[in-house]
Amino acid sequence: MDVSFLAPVFDASGPYATVCADVTHVTESADTELDLRVRAIAGKLTEQGAPEAVVEAVRSRLLEGNEGGEAGTVRGRAVVVAADGGVVLDQQLADVPRQEVAEWAPTPDLLPVLRALPGRVPHVVVLTDRTGADLTLATLPGQAEEEETVKGDTFQIRKFQGGGWAHHRYQHNTENKWVHNADDVASHVASVVRRAQPRFVLLAGDVRARQILTDRASGLWSDLVVSMDEGGRAAGADREPVERRAAELVAEHEAREEAEAVEKISSAGAHGLAVTGTAPVVEALRKAQVETLVLADPPDDEKLLVGASPLELGVDQGDMDALGVQEVHSVPAERALVAAAVASTAGVVVVPRAAMPGDIPVAAILRYTDDLTPTPQ
Repeated sequence: MDVSFLAPVFDASGPYATVCADVTHVTESADTELDLRVRAIAGKLTEQGAPEAVVEAVRSRLLEGNEGGEAGTVRGRAVVVAADGGVVLDQQLADVPRQEVAEWAPTPDLLPVLRALPGRVPHVVVLTDRTGADLTLATLPGQAEEEETVKGDTFQIRKFQGGGWAHHRYQHNTENKWVHNADDVASHVASVVRRAQPRFVLLAGDVRARQILTDRASGLWSDLVVSMDEGGRAAGADREPVERRAAELVAEHEAREEAEAVEKISSAGAHGLAVTGTAPVVEALRKAQVETLVLADPPDDEKLLVGASPLELGVDQGDMDALGVQEVHSVPAERALVAAAVASTAGVVVVPRAAMPGDIPVAAILRYTDDLTPTPQ
């Protein structure tokens, strides 16, 4: 998972309020139930010493569900608020969180957030007909980052149903316009794919338009196409089946990413391009060697030492002395590791503890090796 979206969290000053909450808002008594849940969360933060500005920021974000509309469809929400009351993270969760989090602490508790987030998989959704298409680029299911409408030629777009000498000319002209419009759509899709590098292109809409567009797909994105029969572009068409299918594909890609990360721990490790265990991973993070940090969930009850920046970290005081770090703080290991991954632009994958080889708490797939990288035995 690309965790660059967490950068604003670590750019802010702590302590932090970290909240993962059930904000389900679908029953007749939802307003009252949500208000009670939020009141309890606010109370926990206050008891832990969070200032009123921080508690109020959390409360207002969680209660957005009471306004109905799109916010009212969210089932789980993660909010992180910095010491000054600024909201530095506000994310919809894939579902109600498995465990509620309401913590005021020097460092944010982001592992439960990462575990509960929907997969962050860049993808393109194309709703097409014979006159053009609606293109949506998204990373999270149902949350568009960019939207674009491609309008084609609509003159004589329908096939002529009559007869006579002009019949074949009209038929041919209409087919040509369909193909021309599909070429225009394909060009726009290729531009988005080239820039955003999505994992898949979900194609829905008119069956003939999908066939023509698939035929016009360039080698750049033809292998990414997933076509579906449900969903249309017409006004009032139900988009829910398309959003549901996109969410299914995102989940499939996320599961594949987790499985590939675990497999790479062994395969890349055989060539020296992966390390396992806390100390080797910490060293690799300090040198920005890590391409993907793989964390086991639940983590060990382990602490790391951290200095003024996320990459000033070590497993003991000797490490910190070697780095020349004077001011040292003890931090839960998984929190320090996530912060270091964000600071070094590494990806993060959270996998069930049982899936990790040898019951290790953490591993890393490396960008490069050096003379100090542990060699496979």
